[in-house]
Amino acid sequence: MNNVLSTPDYLVFLFYFVVVASYGIWVYYKKRSKVVGGDSKDYFLAEGSLTWWAIGASLIASNISAEQFIGMSGSGFKMGLAIATYEWMAAITLIIVAVFFIPVYLKNKIFTMPQFLHKRYNSTVAMIMAVFWLMLYVVVNLTSILYLGALAVSSISGFSLEMCMYLIAIFAVIITLGGMKVIGYTDVIQVFFLILGGLATTYLAFNLVSEHYGGNGILNGYGIMVDKASEHFHMILKQDNENYLDLPGLSVLIGGMWIVNLNYWGCNQYITQRALGADLKTARNGLLFAAFLKLLMPIIVVLPGIAAYVLWKDGLFQAEMLQGGEVNPDRAYPVLLNLLPAGLKGLSFAALTAAVVASLAGKANSIATIFTLDIYQKVFRKDASERNLVNIGKIVIIVSMILAVLIAPHLGIDKKGGFQYIQEYTGFVSPGIFAMFILGFFWKKTTSNAALFATIGGFLLSVLFKFMPGFVDLSFLSSTGFSVLNPASGVYEIPFLDRMGFVFLICIVGMYLISRVENARGVVPNGLEVDTKMFKAHPGFVAGALLVVFITAALYIIYW
Repeated sequence: MNNVLSTPDYLVFLFYFVVVASYGIWVYYKKRSKVVGGDSKDYFLAEGSLTWWAIGASLIASNISAEQFIGMSGSGFKMGLAIATYEWMAAITLIIVAVFFIPVYLKNKIFTMPQFLHKRYNSTVAMIMAVFWLMLYVVVNLTSILYLGALAVSSISGFSLEMCMYLIAIFAVIITLGGMKVIGYTDVIQVFFLILGGLATTYLAFNLVSEHYGGNGILNGYGIMVDKASEHFHMILKQDNENYLDLPGLSVLIGGMWIVNLNYWGCNQYITQRALGADLKTARNGLLFAAFLKLLMPIIVVLPGIAAYVLWKDGLFQAEMLQGGEVNPDRAYPVLLNLLPAGLKGLSFAALTAAVVASLAGKANSIATIFTLDIYQKVFRKDASERNLVNIGKIVIIVSMILAVLIAPHLGIDKKGGFQYIQEYTGFVSPGIFAMFILGFFWKKTTSNAALFATIGGFLLSVLFKFMPGFVDLSFLSSTGFSVLNPASGVYEIPFLDRMGFVFLICIVGMYLISRVENARGVVPNGLEVDTKMFKAHPGFVAGALLVVFITAALYIIYW
């Protein structure tokens, strides 16, 4: 094992850094706003200046980060290809968002998610959710991305975890301070390095498996993986699988997984912000491009984890996979990277760094956008100038990154696995948020108090369902698959995806009943401008969308 970068590795990484930084500076000066002091919408949204390929690439660069490279590879090591359902279902979700969600946002000139809630419901709902999102983005997302990224970079480079956190945070701040245009266009380069370096690691992993068993070539390596770890090549887990609590069978197809994906891709400032500054055709094409890239992601982030599992099961990496005396699946990807030859290791190191930096930059920009436009401008200084708004946004970016550096080392990510940690804790607010958005979109009678119920009640219900097994014996649900014995706790628990599904349904029913009662009392909710004609898509988009759906369905059939 060689966990020190060589001179060729540093040269490759330096090349990546210079290219990204230089291009970012060029974009900043070439496309900066002509408004003196900067225009806030231009800074936060890059209004009208991102092309479809920049939007698609930026979506993927912001989404694929350490939780995928490290966390999802670790989940691939632990539970196999089933974890790829997050990626492949996301491809279809992006199509749904492009057809039904984005037109509503653009038609109603929505630039932030709290702005949507303010326009559809009221300022109270919008402010509560703005604070919710800020806390979630800083405490869960930003910190976990930074920590997992620094952990991987530290494992590969030999630098201390703290130093890696500082360096990654500084690099991300430099990119973020340039605004959404710089983030969007530099993300195109980030995605190039991300995919090229990721494929190089996958190629190495397959070759290692092949050579270890006396074969040759990546196809041979893949065949050996399927043979030696056949249990790792099923998309739908059975109830007796030890990972059923994380991926509960058919719930990944007809249950809570849809809430995870639709909320993430359709009701998330961090993601939708890339498309909110574009026209409808450009935004839709960008989302379609991202959907195609999503189909590729499991090859880069899941299969290497399965390869590491096959080699580990046969006696390799025994010491390297240990952390605190126990096997830590999140070490699978760094272990593989340390086996790469000089130069190629630098490329994969650059790919990983690119994923982390791009994701941090996107998240920090969204934090700044929500705080500046939905809290600062509405509460503290309603007459703020454009220049003042941009400056406040830059301050928020720096402060949020400092908070992430301070909080990250204290999170219990390692105990659960990075990717699952993020999914479960985001899931405390996802069901209520999605219920509030989906009814707000498509049922004009939904009232503000109903939205408040979903906002606060959804979170409280999620907490209740999480801790219910400590007070109630749920073994009676085991025959239905809605409760499974957790060997670690010794009690029957509800899988968190099912938990999200239950909370979502309760929120929908509760919102419906509250709205009906208030409608009967004469309450007239705020409406949105919705025209069925705006959901019509261009034939080229329709053809591409059908291809994505066909490929995704074929993958599920092959690996059922």
